[in-house]
Amino acid sequence: QVQLVESGGGLVQAGGSLRLSCADSGRYFSRFAMGWFRKAPGAEREFVAAVSWTGDSTYYADSVKGRFTISRGNVKNSAYLQMNSLKPEDTAVYYCVADEGLVTIRRAPGYWGQGTQVTVSS
Repeated sequence: QVQLVESGGGLVQAGGSLRLSCADSGRYFSRFAMGWFRKAPGAEREFVAAVSWTGDSTYYADSVKGRFTISRGNVKNSAYLQMNSLKPEDTAVYYCVADEGLVTIRRAPGYWGQGTQVTVSS
């Protein structure tokens, strides 16, 4: 079973930075791509970023390119999202996701964490 646990959310002023972490505390082992989605109040859930199992390939939503960086951790199925130059419109619940496919993880990931709140004040 895959159990994704996020941490690192919080309140930050516009222009500030936050780093989100995600770890798989489950016992199921597979080579997963990892990623992040977010959902703002009143908005649809949207893809943010993804990284391949090897870490060689990364993908970003246009809205975060140049500001966010996704990376893998050394522990299996772990990932980070470094968020810089944060804007009020980045305010959302951020979800860590995992999937065996690089296409699937950007559209309909198979595994989701519980989410962590990120609030950016103006």
